[in-house]
Amino acid sequence: MRYGLTPARLARACVAAIALSVLGGGALAAEPYPAGPVRVIVSLPASGVADTLARIMAQRLSETWAQPVVVEPRPGGNQIIGVQLVTKARPDGYTLLVAADAAVVTNPHFYDKLPYDPVKDLTPLIVLGQLTPMLAVNPALPVSNVRELVALAKSQPGVLNYGSFGKGTFSHLSTEDFKSRTGTNIVEIPYAGGAPAVTALVSGQVSMLLVNYSSIQAHEKAGKVRIIGAAGPKRAVMRPELATVAESGVPGFATGAWFGLFGPANMPPALVAKLHADVSKGLDSPQTRQFFEQNSFERVERSPQEFAHLIQDDLKHWGGLIKMLGVKLDQ
Repeated sequence: MRYGLTPARLARACVAAIALSVLGGGALAAEPYPAGPVRVIVSLPASGVADTLARIMAQRLSETWAQPVVVEPRPGGNQIIGVQLVTKARPDGYTLLVAADAAVVTNPHFYDKLPYDPVKDLTPLIVLGQLTPMLAVNPALPVSNVRELVALAKSQPGVLNYGSFGKGTFSHLSTEDFKSRTGTNIVEIPYAGGAPAVTALVSGQVSMLLVNYSSIQAHEKAGKVRIIGAAGPKRAVMRPELATVAESGVPGFATGAWFGLFGPANMPPALVAKLHADVSKGLDSPQTRQFFEQNSFERVERSPQEFAHLIQDDLKHWGGLIKMLGVKLDQ
C-alpha cells in the first residue's frame, strides 16, 4: 500500500526538517576548540624573551590540542603593530597575542592617538610571568644597602647617575619614582636596551641600575655588581633573604614588568576559561619552569578577571609617573 503526503503531513515534515537543521547547526557551532591552527602574534622581536616564552607555550598547547600553534613575531612601533593586528581579528580564539605589559599599561599614556584601547579592544587571558627586578649598584660605590644609597645621593646631589634601558622603560620611570620618593637628585644616562645598560653598570659608567635579576646574576657572583634590594612589590622567590626597596626605607616603591596572553575583545567566557586553563597547565610544565629559573621569571596565578584588575592598577600607576615626568613618545 502506498501512502502519499497530505498537506498536513507535508507541513509537519517541513517543521521537523527545520528543527533538525537548527539543532544540527547548533551542534556544529559548538564543535571543540580548536578545530584548526592557532596563530600567536608576538609584539616583540624574534628570539627575545617574549618570543621564546611564546614558543614554549605554543609547543605545550600543540601537544594538548593536537593542532598546530604557530608563533608569529610582529614587532614594531613600540609593540603597536602586533597589538593592532590582534585587535582586528575575530574573537574566536584562533588569533592570540603575547605582549609585554608596556603595550597595554604605558603606551596609552605615551601616545595621544594610540590606534587601540587596551581595555576595550583586548581580552586578558592569563599572565604568563613577571620579571624579578633588582636594584643594583657598581661595587665601587660605598654603599651596601638602600638607606646608605639614599644618604650618599642626598649628600652629593647631581653627582650619582643611573642607567636606563631608554626613555619610558620601567628602569627609567621607576628610578625617577625612586628619586621622587627619596628626594634625591640622580642623573639619568639612557641606553638603547638592557644589555648596554648592564655593561655600563659593570664598567662603572653608571652608579646604579634597576634591572632583571637574570641580567646581573652572573656579574654579582663575579663581584662586578652589588645587589642592594629587591625592587618588586614583594621579596623575590630567588632571593627571599633580600629585603625589598620598600622595606628598606622607601615605602610604596615597587616596579617590575610582566608578559601576558590576550585575545581580541568580546571573546566568549567559556573560551576564555578554556584558554586560561590550558595555558596554565603549560606554565607548570618542567620546560617552562626551567625557562623561568634561567630568566628569573616568577609564576603569577591570576584569573582573567584578576588579570584585568592588574591592568587597571598598572594603568593608574604608570600613568601617574608618566604624567609627572611629562614623557611622550613619537609614533
